[in-house]
Amino acid sequence: MFNSRRGALLAAVCSAGLICGLAVGPASAETLAEAIALAYDSNPNLQAQRATQRALDENYVQARSGYRPTLSASVQGNYSESRTPGGVPNAAGGRTFGPNEDNSGSAGFSLTQPLYTGGRTAAAVSAAQADILAGRENLRRVEAQVLATVITAYVDTRRDIEALRIREENVRVLQRQLEESKARFDVGEITRTDVAQSEARLAAAQAQLSQAQAQLAISRANYAAVVGQNPGDLAPEPSLAALLPGDVSQAFDVAEAASPQIRTAEYVQQASRARLAGARAERLPSLALRGTLGWSGQADPLDTDEYSRSITGAAVLTVPLFTGGLTNSRVRAQIERNNADRIGVETARRTVLQGLTQSWSQLIAARANIGSTDEQVRAARIAAEGTRQEQQVGLRTTLDVLNAEQELRSAELAQVSARRDEYVAATNVLAQMGRLEAPNLTPAVTRYDPKTNFSKLRFTWGWVPWEEPIALVDGVLTPKPVEKPMEAAPAAPK
Repeated sequence: MFNSRRGALLAAVCSAGLICGLAVGPASAETLAEAIALAYDSNPNLQAQRATQRALDENYVQARSGYRPTLSASVQGNYSESRTPGGVPNAAGGRTFGPNEDNSGSAGFSLTQPLYTGGRTAAAVSAAQADILAGRENLRRVEAQVLATVITAYVDTRRDIEALRIREENVRVLQRQLEESKARFDVGEITRTDVAQSEARLAAAQAQLSQAQAQLAISRANYAAVVGQNPGDLAPEPSLAALLPGDVSQAFDVAEAASPQIRTAEYVQQASRARLAGARAERLPSLALRGTLGWSGQADPLDTDEYSRSITGAAVLTVPLFTGGLTNSRVRAQIERNNADRIGVETARRTVLQGLTQSWSQLIAARANIGSTDEQVRAARIAAEGTRQEQQVGLRTTLDVLNAEQELRSAELAQVSARRDEYVAATNVLAQMGRLEAPNLTPAVTRYDPKTNFSKLRFTWGWVPWEEPIALVDGVLTPKPVEKPMEAAPAAPK
């Protein structure tokens, strides 16, 4: 696995550095939708988070085991030897010397069925459910981070491919300009200074070309690392306009209901509230049924027919009377933890508000920058062409032509970067809103549903039918977690 990934990264470097724009080996992720689908199925960070969520689901099973019976078996063998100095008096009036040996064996089963735990088990179950809901939101957050990284790597690669094309075109133009300058110098139309200026600009353009090749290699390596496939000839990215709201106030409303950061904080607060109920339940009595079945007798020689058998049954009521202040201290500590988690909801809300405001402002600025750079490129192209024509009739110098070409290339590079920045800003807005999910971006992908694994654990080995009524009685006073609804996102871009 490591060797194959390393090979993909090396291919990215070689491809960008030597044969720019051509893929090394077959590449399946040619569109952004395909790249997202590939990363959604194979990205290691996302896969690890899904495994973490499945492990978290087991906390629910472990918590519900408090309603279920426990059965244990024990087997014990004893041997004893005693020696008394001077011997032990015997029936014949003498004394017996030597060790006094004895042995015994026992075996038994013990069955305990809780009937009422004072709400302790119900609180643990509620806390586990809330933790699972928080884990699902954390999974959504990690998914959004991975998809944002995929999109950024995709548009960065496309930007750097276009930037490399611009740099290559600049080198070709400056080479022609240098050849023309040398020809004009040979016939005495210009001076050696004009030739030196052309040579200097060409050398700088070649250095910039090398930098562009290196940057493209870096972007391709980033793409291969997050997507798992070396990029090929990438298609233009689709528009995200269908997923974006009309104004920032609508974005705030969506984020309030769908942001994974806010929803995680709310579920964490619900979990701590359930744990507070569990701490208070430590003051209440608990009731359980207990039965034992045992056999005991001599172990050597073993004769099970002579073993005695005992059967006991009991209803055990446990009432905590005095714990040295431990229970009260735990309650007070859990109250403060719940207060902190409740405050954490507001902290998460403000953080999302801040991040969404920043992303939205960057989106507006990037959109305005696209219009400005488009106009800049149009004007710079006209100016460069006019300067070349005016040079032919002696109205412009070689330096004027070189400067006009430099301004045109700078404008083209700014235009490419502006379009990349606008797309990344739109991606960040969707991430802050909680709508940056693979099914929202590419309908063809099969959504990973963490509820599927949880549903399998509802009735697992160890489940008994009478745990349901026990759970109802035990959870009368325990707060239950409430899953927040979330509206479906608009149709994915085509």
